[in-house]
Amino acid sequence: MAALDETQVKANVAAQWDGLVDLLNRKIALQSISAQGIAGEQMKRSAQFVADEFRKVGVDAQVVQATGEDGEPGAWEVIGSLEVDPDRPTVLLYAHHDVQPVPGPEGWTTQPFEGTVVDDRLYGRGSCDDGGGIVMHVGALQALGEALNVNIKLFIEGEEEMGSPSFIPFVQAHKDEFDADVIIVADSGNWAPEIPSLTTSLRGNATCDVHVTVLEHPVHSGQYGGPILDAITLASMSIASLYDENGDLAVPGIASQQPVGGLQHDVEEASVRADSGVVPSYELAGTGSLAARLWTKPSATVIGFDAQPVEGSFNVIAPEATYRLSVRTAPEQDPVEVQQALKTYLESHAPFGAQVTVTPLEAGRGWAMDPNATATKDALQAMRQAFGVEPINMGQGGSIPFIPELQRLFPNAQVLVTGPEDPQSNAHSPNESVSLPGLEKNVVAEALLLNALGEMQ
Repeated sequence: MAALDETQVKANVAAQWDGLVDLLNRKIALQSISAQGIAGEQMKRSAQFVADEFRKVGVDAQVVQATGEDGEPGAWEVIGSLEVDPDRPTVLLYAHHDVQPVPGPEGWTTQPFEGTVVDDRLYGRGSCDDGGGIVMHVGALQALGEALNVNIKLFIEGEEEMGSPSFIPFVQAHKDEFDADVIIVADSGNWAPEIPSLTTSLRGNATCDVHVTVLEHPVHSGQYGGPILDAITLASMSIASLYDENGDLAVPGIASQQPVGGLQHDVEEASVRADSGVVPSYELAGTGSLAARLWTKPSATVIGFDAQPVEGSFNVIAPEATYRLSVRTAPEQDPVEVQQALKTYLESHAPFGAQVTVTPLEAGRGWAMDPNATATKDALQAMRQAFGVEPINMGQGGSIPFIPELQRLFPNAQVLVTGPEDPQSNAHSPNESVSLPGLEKNVVAEALLLNALGEMQ
């Protein structure tokens, strides 16, 4: 059957739109919170729901339980396939069906697990992250129907919000189900509800614990304070030494990088301030474009600090302190190199000769898109057609470790990172939402992309 044209694809998506919104509402209501147990009944129920929806559009979808690296039962995953022609390219569609928890209703203006439309946005936990990604895949396959001209493989993950601990063992055990020419990861977002984006890069993550010791035991601050600084102060000096006078991370061996594929549009400072809630007096740290500072230059965050609480404090000099450092690394640098650079620098630059010991912890690689790949060009053209405007590509400052792992395991696959989120989506936060007009255009864009990939040589 001949490929559908743009007008036919848009008409098909419009005709099925109410059903797709209903699908998303039903998915939100499932409360598929992986933090309550990735092997739990709520996750099995969610996986079965997703598999059923994909079977309706022709995918032979199955629910399979992963096994963790420790051999214990893992997440409930959905895998599947749809072969139209063995000589056609194969596309792997990825999304995840688990959602973040909702600790309480505070901050929500709607019921978290009841899809609610306000103006042109649908509110509910998982509406964008990543129920919207599931809708993109189901909607695109439904719109194309028998005109689909690529082979499909499917993986809908059940533990992405928990860091994907079963992911690598599962992929290695099911390599044939993942091998594809193109991988579409629908777990990111757009520049704005009306402006589409490809995600061009993801930073990696290197975490370590830094232990600072100055005394063998606590001593009285009145008797020894002055020549002997407390470990908390020394740890603070250690942290401050990571930066130059501009607030740029300046540790030898930690690389910086410019936005992948060139910078089409810098991030606006006003938006960063409004979205982050930074106090008005604060001056944004670092140099260069805000896009580079947010997406591709390294950043360090102290995510934990062991110290005496203010409540119950008393006049002694703290003998030791520990802080946990999380460094977001440039997309193309090995995070293990960053951990070693931190260890070398911090242990050799101990303030006033205190003992400093660095213990490396987790390390996850970043990822950079190939801007010249055929699939990249096809995706951008599909977005132009669907949204009617020029895409503005953007990186992401966070890390999605499974994407570089997929690229490593399948080096010949072209990876595309798309998704339904936008700056108003509040993923992981109260009042999570998705733009319904934007999501409909995302469905159209994916259908047009699959059409184009069918002609890929």
